[in-house]
Amino acid sequence: MPETSKLEKLNWELEKSEKKLRKAINDEKALQYQLKQLTRKERTHRLCTRGGMLESFLQEPERLTDDDVMLLLKLISEKRGIVHNEILLPANAPLEYTDRNTLWNAAEAVEKQWNSQLARRWVLSIPREIPPDQYAALVRDFCSQQFVSKGMCVDFAIHDKGDGNPHAHVMLTMRAMDERGKWLPKSRKVYELDKNGERIKLPSGRWKSHKEDTVDWNDRKYGEIWRHEWEVIQNRYLEANNRPERVDLRSYERQGLDIIPTVHEGAAVRQMEKRGIQTNIGNLNREIKAANSLMKSIRQLIKNLKGWIIELSEKRKELLAEKAAEEAVFLPNLLMKYMEVRKAERSDWTRAGQNRGTSKDLKAVSEALSYLQRKGLSTVEDLENFIETSGKSAADYRKQMKPKETRSNVIDAILAARTDCKECKPVYEKYQKIFFKKTKEKFKLEHPEVARFEKASAYLAKHPDDKDSTKKELLQEQAKLVGEIADLKVPLTEVQEDLKKLRDIRYWVRKATPGTEESKEPPKKQPLKEVLQDKADEKKAQKNAPAQTKHKQQDMEL
Repeated sequence: MPETSKLEKLNWELEKSEKKLRKAINDEKALQYQLKQLTRKERTHRLCTRGGMLESFLQEPERLTDDDVMLLLKLISEKRGIVHNEILLPANAPLEYTDRNTLWNAAEAVEKQWNSQLARRWVLSIPREIPPDQYAALVRDFCSQQFVSKGMCVDFAIHDKGDGNPHAHVMLTMRAMDERGKWLPKSRKVYELDKNGERIKLPSGRWKSHKEDTVDWNDRKYGEIWRHEWEVIQNRYLEANNRPERVDLRSYERQGLDIIPTVHEGAAVRQMEKRGIQTNIGNLNREIKAANSLMKSIRQLIKNLKGWIIELSEKRKELLAEKAAEEAVFLPNLLMKYMEVRKAERSDWTRAGQNRGTSKDLKAVSEALSYLQRKGLSTVEDLENFIETSGKSAADYRKQMKPKETRSNVIDAILAARTDCKECKPVYEKYQKIFFKKTKEKFKLEHPEVARFEKASAYLAKHPDDKDSTKKELLQEQAKLVGEIADLKVPLTEVQEDLKKLRDIRYWVRKATPGTEESKEPPKKQPLKEVLQDKADEKKAQKNAPAQTKHKQQDMEL
C-alpha cells in the first residue's frame, strides 16, 4: 500500500474520534502569552500532519491506541528544546496521575461527548533576565497558587532552544475531583421555576431547564486575574535577582501613557524593509516613533525645568537675606553673576584664553538675554508660567495628532485588506465550492490564502463607512492627514528648541547660585593645545617688539 494511502486511511480512522477545535483567544491578552483551548482534534490533527514520522512509526494505523499517541507525542517533542516537564496534582488526586499517559487517558476516558473539551492550555513567556535554573520554580509557583489550589491537575513543559525565547506550555484539566479522586461532572441540570416556585412545563412535555457549571474555572474574570498574577510573580522573581526590569501586561492606554502604538508590520513588510525598500507601514511607524520620542524628550525637559524652578525658588529665599531682592529674583542679574564666576574660574588661563572665554560667554549671555526679552521672561515666576504654557501647548498638539495618526493607520489596513481580498479571492472561491468537510479542511491548511481572505474580509466589514471609497480617495485622505501631522510637528519642534535654551539658562543660573551642585563643580582647565598656541604667539610678539622700537627711534632722529 502506498505511503500516502496509509496516511489517508489513518486520517479517516482518527476522524471518527476527533473533537472540534475550539480556541478562545482573548483580545485583551497582551504581550507574550495567551490562553488557548485545546481539544483532542487539535492533538490528533497535529499528529496526522507529520506524515513521514507517522509512516515510520505506525505499521498498522488501524490499531492506534491512546498510549501510542502519547508515545508518538513524546518522540515528536524530543527535538523541541524541552528542558523541564512536570505534573502538579491537588491533594485528592490519585498518585498514578503523576504519569502523563495515565492522567490524560483518564481525562479523555471520562468524556462521553465527541466534542468535549479535554484541557485548557496556556503559553507563558519567561523573562530572559531570570536565571535558567529558576524557570521551573517560577512556573511551579504560579501553577500551584492559581490552578492546583482550585483543584486542577497541571501538566507543564519548559522550552528553551537558546534563541532568547524561553517559554512554558501549561495544560490544565477541565473537571474537578471528589475526595476519593473521582472526576466530577462539568455541569448539572437546573430546572427553571415560575413565580410560585413550580417547575415550568414545555409544550413538548419536558420540564424547562438549563445547565450550570459545577466550577467557575471558565469564568472570563479569571483571564484577567491569572494574567495579573503571572505579572506579579515574574516581577517578584526579577526583584529577587536584583534585576531592574519589570513586567507590565497592561496596554499603553490602561497604563495612562499618551503613547501611540506602532502598526504591526508582518513578515512581508519586515523583509522589504531589510532589503531597503520603504513601505507605507514602515514610514508610518518611523513617524510614530519620531513623534513619541519628540514628546518624551519634551516632557522630560519640562519635568527637569520644573524641578529647577522649585530649587531656584528655594535658593532665592536664602539670597534675599544677604542681598537685595532684585539680585535673587531677576534672571538677568543671575546671568551677569554667572559671567563673573566664569571669569574667576579662568584666572590661571593665558591672557588670550581669558579674552576668548569672556567673549564667548558674553555672546551666549547676550543671546540668552535677548531670548528672555523676546519671550517676556524676567523672573522665576514668569519662567514657570512659560513652561506650564509650553507643556499645555505640546499636549494639545499631541492630542490633535493622535486621531489623525490613528485614521492613517486604518487607511493602511483597509488598503492592505483590499489587496489581500483581490489576490486571494480565486483561491477562496475554489475553497467555497468544496463540499466534503475533510477535503475542505485539508485545502484550507494547504492554502493560507483562505485565511488571509477571511481575515481581510472581516476587517473590511468592521469599516462599512469606507466601503464605497476608492483607493485614490483613501490615499488622498491619508496624504492630507500626513501633511496635517507634519504641520503639527513644527510647533512641537519649536517648543523643544525653547526648552533646550532654557536648560542652558538653568545651568548658568545654578552655576551662579552658591550651594548648588553646579556651583561645586571644579573649574574647567584651558585646553593644552590652546595654551601652547598662546605661548607661541606671545614669544613671536616679543621677538617683533625690539624691531618696532628701533624703527620709532630712527623716525624721531630724522
